[in-house]
Amino acid sequence: MKFNIQREAILQPLSQVVGVVERRQTLPVLANFLLVAKDGQLSVTGTDMEVELVAKVAAKVEEAGETTVPARKLVDICRALPDGSNINFQTEGEKVLVKAGRSRFTLSTLPASEFPSIEVAEDAQNTIQVEEKGLKRLLDKTSFAMANGDVRFYLNGLLFDIRNDLLRTVATDGHRLALCDLHGSFAVTDKIKKIVPRKGVLELGRMLSDNDKTVGLRLGQNYIRLVHGDITFTSKLIDGNFPEYEGVIPVAAKNTIQADRAEMIRALQRASILSNEKYHGVRLELTDNNMKIVAHNRDQEEAIENIEVEQDMPNSQLGFNVTYLLDALNALDSEQVSMAMEDPNTSCLVTEPGKDDCRHVVMPLKL
Repeated sequence: MKFNIQREAILQPLSQVVGVVERRQTLPVLANFLLVAKDGQLSVTGTDMEVELVAKVAAKVEEAGETTVPARKLVDICRALPDGSNINFQTEGEKVLVKAGRSRFTLSTLPASEFPSIEVAEDAQNTIQVEEKGLKRLLDKTSFAMANGDVRFYLNGLLFDIRNDLLRTVATDGHRLALCDLHGSFAVTDKIKKIVPRKGVLELGRMLSDNDKTVGLRLGQNYIRLVHGDITFTSKLIDGNFPEYEGVIPVAAKNTIQADRAEMIRALQRASILSNEKYHGVRLELTDNNMKIVAHNRDQEEAIENIEVEQDMPNSQLGFNVTYLLDALNALDSEQVSMAMEDPNTSCLVTEPGKDDCRHVVMPLKL
């Protein structure tokens, strides 16, 4: 294999793909990129056997071939080279020689035949067309509520709930739930429910931008794939049953609070400084359209904040994990926020007033 390429041209695909390469590996080859040079094109692949990213870029290929090289070392080398450098790659036995100007690097390789790929079965599939900024919004509004390392493996991901006229993403870690809807025409043969693992969701979110282009999301029996320009994203799916989430949403809650969202966020952030380091609890005391936010910790320290609210419920005290409440508030875009619940001991529905396309449920906390 022999090719040369400009530093800036190769640095972009390397930087896009390296995020999927784990620092701690079960197989040595997973710490490497798969480089394939042929037909005037360089293909760079990274994988952790759950998520795979493939980026392609034009290159001057003198001799076609393929090999694997240490991913992070190659990225660091290319970043450290001067702007505008022309980089030459050439395999020499079991090594790759990288030359640029007066710099010369020799990297170890592993055979390309050892590099795993996610098998994509040619099964019956659904490919839905969705606006890129709409898909990004769905991920941004819900992915923060995914569990991380939960023994209930099906919670460590994001549910894609797809119908003919609706694309919905749902995430929960058992203490809170985030749901966001995108209406459109998706032409699926039947209702589809797929759970994309946490890492796949995060990598997909990094790929997407806020533009009006339409992207194709391909859903197979055990994988999801999206081609975005010169990058192909593929992720395995979690094989499990996502909880029946609709039953936990308090749809008919009559007790409501409405407040200035930005003011409430700032007050909660200040109060959280002195909240308990383990439970992060805050108490919300409602008295005649005033919300008193109180936080304590084990050192007997206390924070108190007061904000004005529109209160359509009896005076009462509510307890919440301040981090969960802040995440829900930050996921909204409106100036005002609405909080609804059946009573102070039940879950709280956080939404934008008059809108229900994005809903966040936060469980109460006993303080």
